[in-house]
Amino acid sequence: MEIEELRECSLGEQSVVTETLRQLQPRRPPSGYMHAVVGAYPPRRLVRRHTLELKKMKEQGYMADVFTQQLRIEQDKFTIAMINSGDGADYDLGKANQKDVIFCGAPNDDINATQDTLLAAGIYPERLELGTVATLGALVDYLAFEKSKTPTLVLDVGNDTTHSFIVSANGVEASRPIPQGLDAMVPVVQKELGLKDEESARKLFRSNSFDFTGMGPLLIKRLLKELQSSIGFYEVQTGQSVGQVICVQLSPKLAWLEGSLASSLGIATLKFDPLPWLRSRRVLVPDALSKTAGEFRWFGLLSLMVQHIPQDGTLPVEKK
Repeated sequence: MEIEELRECSLGEQSVVTETLRQLQPRRPPSGYMHAVVGAYPPRRLVRRHTLELKKMKEQGYMADVFTQQLRIEQDKFTIAMINSGDGADYDLGKANQKDVIFCGAPNDDINATQDTLLAAGIYPERLELGTVATLGALVDYLAFEKSKTPTLVLDVGNDTTHSFIVSANGVEASRPIPQGLDAMVPVVQKELGLKDEESARKLFRSNSFDFTGMGPLLIKRLLKELQSSIGFYEVQTGQSVGQVICVQLSPKLAWLEGSLASSLGIATLKFDPLPWLRSRRVLVPDALSKTAGEFRWFGLLSLMVQHIPQDGTLPVEKK
């Protein structure tokens, strides 16, 4: 696969989305829709590693209890998949011989709303993935390709929730949703800068007109406490030290956040060069796009294109 172009536009500007799609595909297809592989980030998405009690798997009501007591969701209102935490393969409920799984899903209402938004924009999703899951899979594969031995903290920072993961070349090793996000930092901005209301603070926080680097330790104080607790638990359980951090889905305007977290945690930020890895996975990036594609914020999109290598090292052959 060769990348010909990379574009971005705000989902809130429908006319810009429509024009961008028209430029990418000038001749409208007969169906009226551009077929696409889509990575979505529903606000209430579920991506959670869990250790199953294999002896209880055949007990009636055990899985229902996992959903209600551990994951705190209403099962009938969600679309859910179970995958192995190491290689991402579908979990075999018939065998039920692996205890570490990842539950992936989203509320049915959120999925329907995402599909409606895509269709309204002229996009027909041939495949709709949770972008978080695709990114985690690609990161695990990237760390294996780089022969990295360092457990890596991966943060998906949203408005009201931060999805925290610890990954390595062996898979997703820990996960935790933290009820702290960007919105929790706004009152701190208001207080520290003496602004009259939260809306003014929110606009300034989301703009590119103020450098929040110096204020970073104050803004992340509550989030940092939760992360230190998660990391400490993982390190005691495994005897391994988390050595680096990377933030996914982070606006360039908030780039200071990753550096502040790394500094406060006393770890490095992930040094990232995806181009050799992409080449090894048969995704070609032309020289004109190499700088753009090398920015981590595009990694979620690139992860949708990658054909992962099975453990035997062979690529699947397409039959004609």
